[in-house]
Amino acid sequence: MSRAEMRTFLLTAPITGEQKTTRGITAPKRLTLSDGVVTRDAGFQSVDTVIPSSARDNPLDRFEVNFADAYRYNLAAFALAELLGIGDMMPVHVEREYDGRKGSLSWWADVQFDEEGRRKKDAQPPNAIAWNHQMYRMRVFTALVRDTDRNLGNILHTPDWRVLMIDFTRAFRLNKELINQKDLLIVDRALFKKIESLTLDAAQAAVGTHLTKPELQAVMDRRDALVTHYRKVIAERGEAAVFY
Repeated sequence: MSRAEMRTFLLTAPITGEQKTTRGITAPKRLTLSDGVVTRDAGFQSVDTVIPSSARDNPLDRFEVNFADAYRYNLAAFALAELLGIGDMMPVHVEREYDGRKGSLSWWADVQFDEEGRRKKDAQPPNAIAWNHQMYRMRVFTALVRDTDRNLGNILHTPDWRVLMIDFTRAFRLNKELINQKDLLIVDRALFKKIESLTLDAAQAAVGTHLTKPELQAVMDRRDALVTHYRKVIAERGEAAVFY
């Protein structure tokens, strides 16, 4: 299926089965969808939690006020990834209702293992340079959306060694600083140009109501920080050493 066809399928195909999963903090459900011709699984997350006081279970922002863990961030992350030209690094996501709750429904990707499994097996990609470039795109995107729960279990590897990012329910914090800035050493030239030219209006049109105005403004503030960071690194090391 094309990604457009995946989206239509996720939005319209009847849900015929459910399995509970134990992966991740929010334990998403694995739903089976079938239109009578195609049968596929999809991941469903309906978490929508706000703690209006200091939260102590967020690894990077330990004392943030109004801590949120929300499925809408999956939808916002997918929309931004598509806008920035790296949508293929995430499964297709749509918003859908199941069992009386709205949530994000994502195409269940065919993967060989997550990053934790890869490390345990000491599996190495056949093209280390191409794989590393994907990992750096993920780091840049993680910084842009301030994903505070990017971990070894939600970085997936397909059989052809494409890197997939899932589970952004703890992204889009209001902190303006970049996550792991010291690891932002190189950057995809095309991705950098997309980030550099990103406007508030374009981002707003992409994410719709999935982000609040403060959350969206924080994205733009981190966009500015990313551009400033890489311009500084380029001035120090030269374009050839930074862009790929």
